[in-house]
Amino acid sequence: MNNLTQRDPRTYSIIGAAMEIHRQLGCGFLEAVYQEAFALELKNRGIPYTRELKFPVIYNGCRLANQYQPDFICFGEVVVELKALCV
Repeated sequence: MNNLTQRDPRTYSIIGAAMEIHRQLGCGFLEAVYQEAFALELKNRGIPYTRELKFPVIYNGCRLANQYQPDFICFGEVVVELKALCV
């Protein structure tokens, strides 16, 4: 077992799911494709997640009209933002 597996098995499992998607799909798709595949992979691995929850943003004591909406929250506390690059 490597050090990351021992220190943070949850993060290790999330990274493993992302790596499997990259292995199967490679690069070149829009972010929405990877998000859908990531949700399926998390479900298949039994990793609990929620998608696109909205959080208020407070700046200088004022609530902004825009909200923070991460792609995924895994295990109730690990924020995952997927990014796709077209090269």
